[in-house]
Amino acid sequence: MAINQKEAIKYNHKHLLGIQYLSIPEVNLILDESLAFVELNRQENKKLKILNGKTQINLFFETSTRTLSSFELAGKRLGADVMNMNVLHSAIKKGETLIDTAMTLNAMHPDILVIRHQDSGAANLLSQKVNCAVINAGDGRNEHPTQALLDAMTIKMKKGKIEGLRVAICGDIMHSRVARSNIYLLNMLGAEVRVIGPSTLMPKNIDAFGVKVFTNMEQGLEDCDIIMMLRMQTERMDGSYIPSTREYYEFFGLDYKKIKNAKEDALIMHPGPMNRGIEIDTSLADDINRSIIVQQVEMGVAVRMACLKILMESKQ
Repeated sequence: MAINQKEAIKYNHKHLLGIQYLSIPEVNLILDESLAFVELNRQENKKLKILNGKTQINLFFETSTRTLSSFELAGKRLGADVMNMNVLHSAIKKGETLIDTAMTLNAMHPDILVIRHQDSGAANLLSQKVNCAVINAGDGRNEHPTQALLDAMTIKMKKGKIEGLRVAICGDIMHSRVARSNIYLLNMLGAEVRVIGPSTLMPKNIDAFGVKVFTNMEQGLEDCDIIMMLRMQTERMDGSYIPSTREYYEFFGLDYKKIKNAKEDALIMHPGPMNRGIEIDTSLADDINRSIIVQQVEMGVAVRMACLKILMESKQ
């Protein structure tokens, strides 16, 4: 009896900490599962009982709208009990360490912890101190794996493939965990990845990432299929990286003039939140023929549902 190919693929991790730990079959498993949830989320009845009896705690040390709300929706649509920890009013703000927090939460016997933290490596540290599955919802400058997965899902839905596409990631590459996770994933799936931005906002080791580096927007966008804009992460900057936001927009802000260098059917992405008039022109961001930013939000819920389901199944 032949084994179903999808059934044969296993997710071989207790946690989801970063794209760099995943294999291509594991990525495809997540994307395949996500596709079914895209259809479910468009139906009137969106509730399942897959995670009935499971407890999901969302622990966000940084403010978030899209990621937190989509993880909350994802858990509830799968039937889990979902709790959002209000870090601003918790003991964590009174000097409690992450390890103390891990021990406290572990005593509550959750099944899944979703963490966003300002320090790189926080999700990995937490995963070593708890008995449940941990999902990294963004740690410092390190990784944001579910964002990269939803971006890949969005590209596949709109372009039908990822392999062979030319993708430009533009802006504040240095401080962006979204850029890192997308670079890992898009390279893995066979895209040609370009990074575009001022040299002051490029990581020192950018050459080791297997990307083509451009400091000229027009040259970098040439014949690109996908343009992924990033916001300026001023909260992670401890110095002056650009002369002014006005000058930054002139040279690196995406507008109708610069986008002419890309392919005629090139699509625009942005992980949000957007700084309109700094990294992207407002009318271009809202152009339904070019922008797929709204679709990214829709894919976010489906991909996070898939991640929650797969992690719980991998424990069995």
